Amino acid sequence: MDATLNRIALEQAKAMAAKDTLDHGVLGSFSSRVAPARAGRAAENIAYGYDGFEKTLGQWIDSSGHRKNLLLPKASRVGVASAKSATSHRTYWAMVIAGEYEPRPKAAGKTTTPAAKRKPAVQSCRLKLLSLCF
Repeated sequence: MDATLNRIALEQAKAMAAKDTLDHGVLGSFSSRVAPARAGRAAENIAYGYDGFEKTLGQWIDSSGHRKNLLLPKASRVGVASAKSATSHRTYWAMVIAGEYEPRPKAAGKTTTPAAKRKPAVQSCRLKLLSLCF
């Protein structure tokens, strides 16, 4: 789970619920919305009508386009959120999947620790699916 991606997904879910419309572009282009995540590649799945995450995820797995996003090569981060429409009472879902951090420009005179010497991030999973931890 990634805090930045969770925030991006929550903003998308809330905007769709507020307008009661399922639309990737409700807040602008996906590329502009996901830019703060510094992802080399990213994808977004959206849905509405399912009260629980399990049913929503099942629908995405059963859909070839959504499944392709779930299987995004080298994906290592995910954000998931839902919001309920005050008008229709539908639950809107957004999932942002990302990987391959864009490298930060190196500052003059600074050195970085080689990847082999860095401590691996500790990850706690409640659910592991397609190499993604939820």
